[in-house]
Amino acid sequence: MPRLRLYALALLAAAAVIIPGAVAPGARSAIPRIASTHSRMEGDAAAGQAVFLARCASCHGEVGQGTALGPSLIGVGAAGADFELRTGRMPFGGAPGAQAVRKPPAFDDPTIRHLVAYVASLGEGPSIPEPRVQTASVPSGQRLFIANCAPCHGATAHGGAVGGGALAPALDVATPVQVAEAMLIGPGEMPVFSGLPQGQRDAVVSYVAFLQAQPNPGGVSIGAIGPVPEGFAAWVLGLGLILIVVLVVGHDWRRGR
Repeated sequence: MPRLRLYALALLAAAAVIIPGAVAPGARSAIPRIASTHSRMEGDAAAGQAVFLARCASCHGEVGQGTALGPSLIGVGAAGADFELRTGRMPFGGAPGAQAVRKPPAFDDPTIRHLVAYVASLGEGPSIPEPRVQTASVPSGQRLFIANCAPCHGATAHGGAVGGGALAPALDVATPVQVAEAMLIGPGEMPVFSGLPQGQRDAVVSYVAFLQAQPNPGGVSIGAIGPVPEGFAAWVLGLGLILIVVLVVGHDWRRGR
């Protein structure tokens, strides 16, 4: 069976590539980054209203009062509109009742600023925060994150199940402003943490930024559980492939004829 032997050799070559790549010391995970700065230029509420009537009113109502298809936007503030638009959760494109998930923004930066200005004009709400990311705040941010955020987002902010079919997203691409906005508005199943003092919110933001910047010594990450268990999993997979190759190559296929 020459063809089977060729397949086996191909598997062996794949295992030789997988194992070193998965446990290469010092390898860094390719974490996509999104710009952490927001334009501080004020948007034009009138221009935002025109876009709102064309793209948002069918679900949220002509004056943001809400409909059966979408909630009221009165009082969500600039932070709520900015978060939903910049994370691509809005406009919503999923099935009715489905969870809004992160995707590329549907609008460019000027249009988002205009929409945010219009939504902010509908009623008083939280403004866009300006968090301070500081290395000195990481230890306290870790304690706050473990106590308040890790039950849903996981200790390494890689996300997890919330219950009822909802998921807490990974925070690996969330900007500092978006993390702070989420604490102020409580999107989806997330509770609102607006009662936290500014310094504590900044500490949580600093800890999330710290997690995003960490190297991944295990190579291919399995939820950032650490290089030892990740390396062990890679070796088990690789050795299993090698065992299959040995069995295929060493089998006397002629005897079975």
